[in-house]
Amino acid sequence: MDTQPKVDWLKLLLYVVLVAALLYFGRNLFIPLSFSLLISFILYPVCKWLERKKLPRWAAIGTCLLLLLGAVGAVAWLLIRQMISFTAEWPGLEAKLIAIWENISSYLESNYSIESGRQKEWLQGIASDAASTAFGVVQGVIYTSAVSMVLLLLIPVYIALILYYREQLAKALFLLFRETEQQKIRQILQETIITYYNFIKGMAIVYLVVAVMNSVGLLVLGIPHAIFFGVVASVLTFIPYVGITIGAILPMAVAWVTYDSIWYPLGVILVFGVVQYLEANLIFPWAVSYRLRVNMLFTLLAIVAGGILWGASGMILFIPFLAILKLIADKHEQMQVVSILLGNEKQQL
Repeated sequence: MDTQPKVDWLKLLLYVVLVAALLYFGRNLFIPLSFSLLISFILYPVCKWLERKKLPRWAAIGTCLLLLLGAVGAVAWLLIRQMISFTAEWPGLEAKLIAIWENISSYLESNYSIESGRQKEWLQGIASDAASTAFGVVQGVIYTSAVSMVLLLLIPVYIALILYYREQLAKALFLLFRETEQQKIRQILQETIITYYNFIKGMAIVYLVVAVMNSVGLLVLGIPHAIFFGVVASVLTFIPYVGITIGAILPMAVAWVTYDSIWYPLGVILVFGVVQYLEANLIFPWAVSYRLRVNMLFTLLAIVAGGILWGASGMILFIPFLAILKLIADKHEQMQVVSILLGNEKQQL
């Protein structure tokens, strides 16, 4: 006789729809709060270590936030400096693009009898559509940037308060469960924080090594702004497979325009391909002791769902959320189905 409880799929679907609606309409609240919670997981071991060194809690939290802001500021300064240098050289690149377009225009006119006047009409139409689209985009960007600045200022405040009131928050979480399960929930919470901290620490090392290798490879090829392109491509690797492709497009275009040769873009592909192979097979296993690995299907679904619900922030946040869910499922017997579903283990059917 089958004694396993049946799943009410209609009720489950209703819960999914309600949660999705709550996340979508409450995104201005949940996005900064989610960033704050994940960053708090990272800063908690450092903060606790400082408190063991007899530093007051508020001073330990302030020190952690200063270290975090210093690291983020250093990366932002490097990228902004490289971007300004790239912008200063744009007139030279623009002239080369115009020369390339003139060659393409002559080829179209001589081989396909497409007159230059007709080509200009096409370009003017494309430019007009792009201008109207860009105006709407700029309006949206200005509004989004204003809201994002307010939310960005809230994140350090949320982090400080979560770290300061962590005992009260944990106690409230434990009271949601039966007394017999509270010890298990406490253990899962502690292991989740420690494992996630070690994972992020390892990922920071991975991004640093990949950025250095990308930059060195592009410098050897003589690609302008190699450090900028190397760092951007490293950061984009958080999107599996797709990120490295996006990161390679701009340096390939710059290499082609700068040297007017197909070999340099191919060299960029070779550099990024070799670095990606080393990252997947050597650097990642060495730097990350516990790999919060979720299979590719659900990783891509998380990226798409995050983009639909929370935009670019969701694409970043939903991957660690899914990894944490996998970690909790691995340690909870009643969530074995979720663990198997999200896992990356290959099994013979």
